[in-house]
Amino acid sequence: MSQTVDAIATQGLRKSFGQVKALDGLDLTVAQGEIAGFLGPNGAGKSTTIRLLLGLIRADKDSGPARVLGQDPWRDAVELHKRLAYVPGDVSLWPTLTGGETIDYLGSLRGGLDATKRDALIERFELDPTRKNRTYSKGNRQKVALVAALAADAELYLFDEPTSGLDPLMEAVFTGCLSEIKAAGATVLLSSHILAEVEKTCDTVTIIRAGRAVESGTLADMRHLTRSQVEVVLRGPAAALARVSGVHNLQVSDAVRASFACDNAALEAVMAELVELGIESLTCTPPSLEELFLSHYSVPAAAPSQLAAGPDRHGAGRRSDSESGPAPAQPASGSDQNASERHSSSGANAPAVASNEEA
Repeated sequence: MSQTVDAIATQGLRKSFGQVKALDGLDLTVAQGEIAGFLGPNGAGKSTTIRLLLGLIRADKDSGPARVLGQDPWRDAVELHKRLAYVPGDVSLWPTLTGGETIDYLGSLRGGLDATKRDALIERFELDPTRKNRTYSKGNRQKVALVAALAADAELYLFDEPTSGLDPLMEAVFTGCLSEIKAAGATVLLSSHILAEVEKTCDTVTIIRAGRAVESGTLADMRHLTRSQVEVVLRGPAAALARVSGVHNLQVSDAVRASFACDNAALEAVMAELVELGIESLTCTPPSLEELFLSHYSVPAAAPSQLAAGPDRHGAGRRSDSESGPAPAQPASGSDQNASERHSSSGANAPAVASNEEA
């Protein structure tokens, strides 16, 4: 029986830019066919991780392994780029090409696009493909990159702040596209600052801090380890809840009204106490993804390096020439592309879509 290979698997992934540790032992696993959220503030190492997975930069010599679709992202980059699609959060386009020409050219690097699917996406994202790229707003440049990526028949989609610059209506269109990707059996790694977007679409979430994963799992699993907020009106004295195990931050008003945080593991026992006191009304709200996320950033990081805030927040630690250059939304592929030349390129042949983020 063949064993299913994870779409993404890293163990102890490390990457430094000079004295700055962008990644300090990152463990990340994304199963095939799932949509995985990848969360963290600016400088936490999200974009650095994605660039390592794309083979655009190389991990440190003492780094643990990284596998993408069962292959090495640095050594097998050319082959992998035929199987994946990528959209950065800060898109640059060839100024003299039209949006439609850019989409078609990027598609040709992968062997062509489904014209029907491309046209449908252009209509859904309300993009005018006849305009020159230099006339596009940030949001429209983002649409070009999204259409080029989503029109590809990829196995893995890497999205790094893909809805940056889009209005709420277009964000909703993108969310619908994610559902279609999952239905087709493909995999998504979604890095986003829009927590509601991640909460709505992702099967699993990994929260990264100081270059390390501090929480990973399904939202249900993560909520189980936290507290829900309870508001209740009782017939008996609400102050009696102070003696109940699992009840925290109890606030009582009018003697019978109470609000408190409750350990999810203690919900059943607390409910039994509430029934004894007599329930008039009850509201129990599980923690939101935002609350789960912020809980990991309310205290200083305990990472050994205190430098993992990322190179984009410091003058030092920029990528070396051998690791610089923009990152394509649809990475070039084909047998005529030399892998070693691509890795050492300083961006002389600038791609149509690039990211300006550093980490």
